Amino acid sequence: MKNMTVIGVAVGLAFAFAVILGGLAGFAWALFFTLIGGVTGAQLEGLIDLRALLQNLTAGRGGRG
Repeated sequence: MKNMTVIGVAVGLAFAFAVILGGLAGFAWALFFTLIGGVTGAQLEGLIDLRALLQNLTAGRGGRG
């Protein structure tokens, strides 16, 4: 059984280390890519629904007034 969230986090972390190594900036990039990988994996696994989250955040804005 594949756990897409863990795979997403691992891929994000691996990509971060491939882009930048070491230092405070490298640590920040690693956290950023790990977050992106985790969110992507959770979306693919069905744990979160980014479309619904985006709609909830933008609901009530604009419209016909």
